[in-house]
Amino acid sequence: MLPAHTSMKPIVLSILLSCIIFAPEIAQAQPKIVTAKQVNGTWKSKFGTFKILALGQQRLQVEFSGVYPLTAPDGTRSANLGIGTGIATIERRTAKFKPDGADERCSIMMNFVDSGLQVEQVSNCGFGHNVSATGNYRKVSGNKPTFGNY
Repeated sequence: MLPAHTSMKPIVLSILLSCIIFAPEIAQAQPKIVTAKQVNGTWKSKFGTFKILALGQQRLQVEFSGVYPLTAPDGTRSANLGIGTGIATIERRTAKFKPDGADERCSIMMNFVDSGLQVEQVSNCGFGHNVSATGNYRKVSGNKPTFGNY
């Protein structure tokens, strides 16, 4: 209880100012949840493609195909290829994916952000030599992807 001579105005003003100052930080601390419509589709980068389909219950069907282009000293061009499929789990905006049959240390973190899909691969996931899922991807189709067509 405040003494009778104490005004409530400074206290109310202090609370209001705190709400205004910290509101952006509070909003950022509570990441948005992505919808199936936002994640479903085909995502591409310069060296790879992700096909993603929301299955419900915080699970995504995922297929990755990547390439590492090579040019031999004589100018002949070739490439190392890598493919991985499996089920990812998603919480809020981040999905964790380990392709079926990949080494236990393999982890692919997929972050759905306003500008696209940011992916970071940790450890060797069994793709071709120098093939990596790491990169920034942009959505090229929101249609339900067809899996198994590399």
